[in-house]
Amino acid sequence: MDWLSRLFEMMPVRGRLDLRCSYGAPWRIEQGPGEANEIPYHAVLAGSAMLDDPAGGRPLLLEAGDILLLPRNPRHVMHDGSGAAPLKARNRASLNFTISENPGSDARLDLLCGHFSIAPPHDRLLRNYLPPVLIVRAGAQAGERDTAGQLAGLVALMRGETADDQLGGRAMLNALSTAMFALVLRLASETGDAPRGLLALAGHPRLAPVVAAMFNAPARAWTLPELAQLANMSRATLARQFQEKVGRSPSELLTDIRMTLATNELRKSSLSTGAVAEAVGYLSEAAFQRAFKSHMGITPRNGESLRRRLRRLTSWSWRRAQRRHRVSRMPRLARVRWPGYLSIRGR
Repeated sequence: MDWLSRLFEMMPVRGRLDLRCSYGAPWRIEQGPGEANEIPYHAVLAGSAMLDDPAGGRPLLLEAGDILLLPRNPRHVMHDGSGAAPLKARNRASLNFTISENPGSDARLDLLCGHFSIAPPHDRLLRNYLPPVLIVRAGAQAGERDTAGQLAGLVALMRGETADDQLGGRAMLNALSTAMFALVLRLASETGDAPRGLLALAGHPRLAPVVAAMFNAPARAWTLPELAQLANMSRATLARQFQEKVGRSPSELLTDIRMTLATNELRKSSLSTGAVAEAVGYLSEAAFQRAFKSHMGITPRNGESLRRRLRRLTSWSWRRAQRRHRVSRMPRLARVRWPGYLSIRGR
């Protein structure tokens, strides 16, 4: 199994379309942060938008075919770039989604806004290995058979489903949103300048076998020399490549994968802690318990006990985020600072 399929098997992602925006200039969108386990997305169907970087960087232009993901779930601002006071937008609910419109007639923007939900605590793993801002392009020039073309076709299907209320429309839109997440990551990993993080590792021809091996056989007692041999690199070069591209060592990535699998097993099965430890590659239950607590912040427990503890952990993380940003539970109108962005263009 390829690493991306294995990743989605380990941590299921559910997509949801929230809004279809149809705005004429001047307009402004202020959103986020959403729920703690959400990754917001925006897909530009027509027109263009400016994405603000309040940290001091230049605004980023988004054009038709661009898809924006914000893995850190920040507050963010998009606008038409005119600097004029925005016209008031009104929302109207359709059967399967919400439409947001303003009375403007110039330079119209057509935009899909939604989010991806990742079951906690797996959302933290994705945020650790994805860039803060990720943009891929699936424009009209994309070929029909390449990933950019597939992504453009999928967005076209979403556009069609939002043209009118249709039977099963919500199910279709949410399923297409979920598939869009996988295609965005695939396209980002295929580009020559793949972003820092897991996508950079998977996009490197010599590092990709290492990533695939760890995802497909996480219980194996991998050694650095074995992984270096897979990459046809020296041990020092492999370690340096991991630090440069993801900021972690190969053993740290392997531990992240193992803890993700262990959490799944402890949640859903009646296996003892010792059996789960062995299933994810630990010979000693005590070593597994130390690693799990160090990684997750809680000790491993079976079944409902673990589920309750994870829910409390997630709730605590969300309350901490509320205090940090001083916003309410659903703060859809806000601004944020983020350390940078990464734009990936499909070929």
